[in-house]
Amino acid sequence: MGLKRLFGGTWPGTRVLVTGHSGFKGSWLCLWLREMGADVAGLALPPDTTPAHAKLLALDLDEHIVDLRDAAAVHDAVARIRPRVVFHLAAQSLVRRGYDRPVETFDTNVRGLVHLFEAVRACDSVRAVVNATTDKVYREPPPPSGYAEEHPLGGHDPYSASKACAELVSDSYRSSWFAGAGTRLATARAGNVIGGGDWAEDRLVPDLVRAASAGTPLRIRHPAAVRPWQHVLEPLSGYLRLAEALLAGDGVEGAWNFGPANDATMTVAALVARMRDRWPGIAVEPASGAHPREAPLLVLDCDKARRGLGWRPVWDAATSVQRTIDWYRTYHDRGVAESRRDLDAYVADARAAGLAWAA
Repeated sequence: MGLKRLFGGTWPGTRVLVTGHSGFKGSWLCLWLREMGADVAGLALPPDTTPAHAKLLALDLDEHIVDLRDAAAVHDAVARIRPRVVFHLAAQSLVRRGYDRPVETFDTNVRGLVHLFEAVRACDSVRAVVNATTDKVYREPPPPSGYAEEHPLGGHDPYSASKACAELVSDSYRSSWFAGAGTRLATARAGNVIGGGDWAEDRLVPDLVRAASAGTPLRIRHPAAVRPWQHVLEPLSGYLRLAEALLAGDGVEGAWNFGPANDATMTVAALVARMRDRWPGIAVEPASGAHPREAPLLVLDCDKARRGLGWRPVWDAATSVQRTIDWYRTYHDRGVAESRRDLDAYVADARAAGLAWAA
């Protein structure tokens, strides 16, 4: 189906920079942008997994292999690309790796962000920036209704703390420079994403898929931990809608939560059970020993996005899990990445649900 009219026809011909385009979420965003006719450039390190979703998609992109920690290289790349919109997704995004490599985590997620913002400050073509942080930026514990955007920032582990710092850096640049230069900046806080094409280590779904493919059980660290699980296309629709509103000057600068349907906030054990229903070969066992601390409960309040952007999730938990496992099983059985099929199905369901961005 044609996708160029989505989001008010904002994207055909628009020059867009996606940092982290070689990663899981970034590659899905590039696919969606290209399907809508955007002129997409990517800035990232090479993929660090095999297989890699970005390589499977083989999209026509203006690719720049750049480390965010290299200020001069970031500046030169942004100056050459001259984007109108920047989606910043590049990050050290793994909680356990943050414990193992705290210097790298803060260096990439904080100093790397400053390098990008400095490059944007020097590039007069940029009109909108969406900085994707995480639902883990909030100080624990959440209120009964879930974390809302005005909840205090926190971050117990290095990854979470680095992303809370990224929120403060974003607010500083927005107030100090971007507002006066005509560059509108917002941050996007999303929950735990699932979907085909993620092969990162220490993430539940790819770890389960690897274990099932090998016929071995996966050792689960925190089966009672509660997370807002959502298909990767859910927050991406929020990022795209947010960028559309930034370009239109709708006064949406600031922070925004993008979470799943209510029934998709569940424990790790419940998600595993739903996945096992779709792939009986999945097996788990308790992981013995001590493990780095992770937040026991993450719940998002997304009422602001519903009211301010007309955004809401499209897929319930059953559909998100089904689409995710079916993607992996198809790839496992036939070596085919059916990402475009899932994108078309998501857009069709959004249209059927009457979402304005999908009209």
